[in-house]
Amino acid sequence: METPLPASPAPTDPSPPTPGQTNRPQPSTPDPPLPEIPGTGLLRQGDSGHGVYELQVRLLQISHIYEGGAIDGRYDAEVRAAVTLFQKRYGVRGDESGVYGDNTRLALMLRTK
Repeated sequence: METPLPASPAPTDPSPPTPGQTNRPQPSTPDPPLPEIPGTGLLRQGDSGHGVYELQVRLLQISHIYEGGAIDGRYDAEVRAAVTLFQKRYGVRGDESGVYGDNTRLALMLRTK
């Protein structure tokens, strides 16, 4: 005589979400931070890298600002002087003198390619 197998419990549906709650699975780890976009952020004397390189390229496009200046990705005294001159010539306010901040970046980007 065969012994009957115990009945398995019936699958249950998850309870419906309460208002404002979802049943989406939560990620086990947070998303990695987004990479920094080259050429963004505050740049000042002593900095180096792609953002400074881009700044130098743009400064060269403005007459009598950075003529003959190096395109080497280093924010030296010559780049600082060019940024200061640009800020004065175009009335850029809100950034420290000689510092390439958001206001200076916008003014320079509007005048260059």
